[in-house]
Amino acid sequence: MNIDPSSSPLAGRIDAILPQTQCEQCGYHGCRPYAEAIARGVAPINQCPPGGSAGIEKLAALLNRPVLPLNHDHGVEKPRTLAHIVEADCIGCTKCIQVCPVDAIVGASKLMHTVIADDCTGCELCVPACPVDCIVLLPMPAAQIDTPHADAAREHFNRREARLEHQRLQRDAELAAHKAAVAENAVQRNPVLEALARAKAKQQTPKS
Repeated sequence: MNIDPSSSPLAGRIDAILPQTQCEQCGYHGCRPYAEAIARGVAPINQCPPGGSAGIEKLAALLNRPVLPLNHDHGVEKPRTLAHIVEADCIGCTKCIQVCPVDAIVGASKLMHTVIADDCTGCELCVPACPVDCIVLLPMPAAQIDTPHADAAREHFNRREARLEHQRLQRDAELAAHKAAVAENAVQRNPVLEALARAKAKQQTPKS
């Protein structure tokens, strides 16, 4: 029996090395899909700028592959950062909330937003999403670049993905139910059938 490498322990070991920023700079929707692609042999190990050269070296050692320079098509290695919202400039558009992969931004429509610094991975996805440029990047504390924070980020990402998938399935089910109701109502209220029924009823009505 063939085992899918993406579901094997190898993908999990690769994912454990990745920084869990969920920034998509690697070209995949999150760290786990990139890890699965590496495990399948369809992606190289040098597409993660946040992991940098140290991450590439760890992946090379795990997989017994040559160490490669970071592919700059995916970004450059730089110090990790945290997002910070200049709250006085925030217009409450929620666009940053919508793109944050780990639910590290809280707020509501037309109300001030704020970043939960301890949960932020520094993915920077919120920066281009902000229409008023009220998000700045601050240095990430060294203590936050560790395994416990990465594990928490992975959990937050997976929880968000599960919630979004549940919402998508719910919307699809509601749309399907609505379409079915419309179709059923269209059959029941077919004007041609209704006209034929009235004509038939009129023919069958005894003349006084």
